[in-house]
Amino acid sequence: MRRLFGRSSRKAGLPPGTLVHVGERKTETVKITILRYDQGQVTEKEASTVDECLPSQGESMVTWINVAGIHHVEVMEKLGACYGVHPLALEDILNTDQRPKVDDYGDYLLIVLKMVYHDDQGELVIEQVSLVVGSNFVISFQERDGDVFDPVRERIRGAKGRIRTAGADYLAYALVDAVVDHYFAVLERLGGEIADTEEQLLAEPTPSSLHAIHRLKGEMIFLRKSVWPLREAVGNLTRGESALITEATQVYLRDVHDHTIQVIDTIESFRDTMSGMLDIYLSSLSNRMNEVMKVLTIIATIFIPVTFIAGVYGMNFRQMPELQWPWGYPVALVIMAGVAGIMLAYFRRRKWL
Repeated sequence: MRRLFGRSSRKAGLPPGTLVHVGERKTETVKITILRYDQGQVTEKEASTVDECLPSQGESMVTWINVAGIHHVEVMEKLGACYGVHPLALEDILNTDQRPKVDDYGDYLLIVLKMVYHDDQGELVIEQVSLVVGSNFVISFQERDGDVFDPVRERIRGAKGRIRTAGADYLAYALVDAVVDHYFAVLERLGGEIADTEEQLLAEPTPSSLHAIHRLKGEMIFLRKSVWPLREAVGNLTRGESALITEATQVYLRDVHDHTIQVIDTIESFRDTMSGMLDIYLSSLSNRMNEVMKVLTIIATIFIPVTFIAGVYGMNFRQMPELQWPWGYPVALVIMAGVAGIMLAYFRRRKWL
């Protein structure tokens, strides 16, 4: 999981717009892919230099530039200069601790959101994705290679849906929608883990159950932190305040907004379940401790009179008549056993056992 604090301090004292990468370096090389399309054709290639990403004069095709790896400040600065991206926007892109938001710079929009998925080891990965949306281009910035945008790429290649006939705003919607839809896949997997942990908790709570509860609660906190601001950001897009978002695309963005609310409701439901599971775990431990203490108390109570009898006949006074009696020892044992039996019968009658 990410650290919450301590990494933004490297920017303390620097003037606004200073480009400094804040976050973990998740890839060594920067991979830039360029996908251009219109209703009739699609071209796709991997760029070896930033110069290949330069916009063409009078080009009517929609351009999607995907940058995987944002730690090379020189590449980011040069690409931003090619498309007129403001230094403050580039600063937000390089800071991977940004909250999801939408900033309108007039000629383009900056959309920051969190992409969430499980890696090959089953660990939850939260990665920042930034979108620069212009009139006929979208530039997506990711922290590493690999994303949840493959369905969008397949729709573009196969001309499925209306994406090839729409503009860059619809492409931006498709990317945001892919991120939000993948939240459901993550929540479905987490819901299965929560159900398994709850079954284990009810059957036999162990320290591993507590560790699983705390891990799931931490993941829910990160998910909530990622989704709650996204609702406000998508809501701003649906209100039509930017000329870059057409009225036709706003209808689809409202659908994304509804999905975001649904994700938030599911997260809140899971958080309540996790809180209840923690209470169940603590109650189970308390009940188990009470059972142990009850058994120990009953054992101690039974042995108190037995110990008293043994103590009386362990004083070894010469004038104790039972010491010289041949049946004194077995009688004492019978008395002890009888006292213990009577107390056990009494405890059972009172349903203490």
